[in-house]
Amino acid sequence: MDKQGNMKLRLARIEKNLNQQELADLVEVTRQTIGLIEKGSYNPTLNLCIKIAKALDRTLDELFWEED
Repeated sequence: MDKQGNMKLRLARIEKNLNQQELADLVEVTRQTIGLIEKGSYNPTLNLCIKIAKALDRTLDELFWEED
């Protein structure tokens, strides 16, 4: 992830009307983990990426693929 963090994840979460805690509860991690992923300070496992994508009705590419 780039220095801007994962803005696509943050926007997808907001579009689903979820706060960080609600998304964290859905994917069984802490709110802090979601915050760190959004900031780009934490590189989630593939399993966590899949859980997040399913919870937000997005594909892995839509959330985590970095544009060149």
